[in-house]
Amino acid sequence: MSGQPEAGLPADAVAPDAVAPDAVIPDAVTPGGYAVREATDPADREACFSVRKEVFVVEQRVPQEIEYDAYDAEGADTIHVLAVGPEGPLGTGRLLYGPAAAGKTGGDPSVGSLGRLAVTGAARGRGVGAALVRAIESAARARGLTAVDLHAQTHALPFYERLGYAAYGPEFPDAGIPHRAMRRAL
Repeated sequence: MSGQPEAGLPADAVAPDAVAPDAVIPDAVTPGGYAVREATDPADREACFSVRKEVFVVEQRVPQEIEYDAYDAEGADTIHVLAVGPEGPLGTGRLLYGPAAAGKTGGDPSVGSLGRLAVTGAARGRGVGAALVRAIESAARARGLTAVDLHAQTHALPFYERLGYAAYGPEFPDAGIPHRAMRRAL
């Protein structure tokens, strides 16, 4: 395509197939009709936390006191990514990098840590999770990282494997839910 907006998209939207699949375009409209962007203002960050509360605290019964941590504070070496559609927030995820990621990546400063990926029940099956992962990977590349680690709930292993992640190490519990470590080179 030419990079011009597709029919039915806002005039300032970039046609989804006109950009590299791993590019983060602020407010780019995806084929699924939602936008994925870095959450840079307080309202976006609150939307991220709202999605996480719905998915982790309410749906999966993770205690709220362990769902939110020091990496959610402004100024941490953290990037929050948000997917939004006409119906509101659809999903979120975050990237830890630098010293914030060291405890989750074996201390390797060139590896980021993807975490807190959550998609609302109503938005599942629309590609939101994959779009969030690709946006986080793009943010990692922009910061010079060479790989991304994550701790996947074991039921989600096939999802991450389809995106190029490989599991390593034994299964372990996190918030009472079985997980495996995974990594993808960028």
